[in-house]
Amino acid sequence: MRVSLFITCLADQLYPEVGESVVRLLNRYGCTVDFPEAQTCCGQPAFNSGYQDEAREVARGLIRAFEHSDYVVSPSGSCTGMVHHYYPQLFADEPEWLKKAEELVEKTYEFSQFLVNVLGVTDVGAVLNEKVTYHPSCHAMRLLGVKEEPGKLLSEIKGLELIELPKKEDCCGFGGTFAVKMADMSEAMVCEKANHVCSTGAEVLVGTDMGCLMNIGGRLNKDNKPIRVMHLAQLLEEGVKQSESGRK
Repeated sequence: MRVSLFITCLADQLYPEVGESVVRLLNRYGCTVDFPEAQTCCGQPAFNSGYQDEAREVARGLIRAFEHSDYVVSPSGSCTGMVHHYYPQLFADEPEWLKKAEELVEKTYEFSQFLVNVLGVTDVGAVLNEKVTYHPSCHAMRLLGVKEEPGKLLSEIKGLELIELPKKEDCCGFGGTFAVKMADMSEAMVCEKANHVCSTGAEVLVGTDMGCLMNIGGRLNKDNKPIRVMHLAQLLEEGVKQSESGRK
């Protein structure tokens, strides 16, 4: 199975190790992963700020980059949600580009979505003796409907104690440009989210969007809370490594 990695801006520039974990996990299940270097931003920041013409041009570039891919997999529900829900809207008046946008939508998946629903994998053979709590990001949960997939993957990790996050469906306050435009409100939201994370007694906070994890992790770090913050792909890979080292 041929898969193209849609790395996203945040992972590419700040958290490349997340992309590496995604690739290594997909390789374990027979996927040949490539990385189209022409990919750039999905256009979400411009779109959310009202610059639809600029977002449309950026979207054209992403569509071209993945035009010949069989599957496109991203470690971000937010960017995947942008493609799924807003690319058809951006090109509603351009039939040729609308067709290309819809073709991209059909083959683009968030990481856990692809692992569970396309590859049919829920148990990656991971072992991890950690207390973990999971934050479901707004875009993955609400735009893409990614609700059960991360939980299915986490529940199969041997030794892991999954602790329910209070008010888990509340936004963390990031929201991209929202955190800049509404800084005070954003800070209040992330403080509340960080407090809920701490109340679980978890050692690890896991999620599927690095925007949310960067925001919550920054607050936890500022408050000197020793809670590791990890993308789901990183957690799964760490568990796989522990499992393999235990068998040696």
